[in-house]
Amino acid sequence: MGRKRSLDKVLASDYVSISELVELSGVRYSTIKYYTEEDMISFEQEDTRLTRRYPRELALKRLEEIRVMKEEEGLTIKQIKAKLKL
Repeated sequence: MGRKRSLDKVLASDYVSISELVELSGVRYSTIKYYTEEDMISFEQEDTRLTRRYPRELALKRLEEIRVMKEEEGLTIKQIKAKLKL
């Protein structure tokens, strides 16, 4: 496992790991992993054994969109997925 990057370096980076995304967003690791598996959050991965890299700004924006649809609009995951595909 690699060294943990400083918050300044994470904020200056275009791409972040899932752990860094957890730290930045406050969303649980398991939730981000689920959203990733459901194709609700995009990522890049050069090989199957390499770490997934999330585009920091887009991932944070998408997590906030999902939160609003879930908490404020009361949508289900199925409804959110349908809305995100538009």
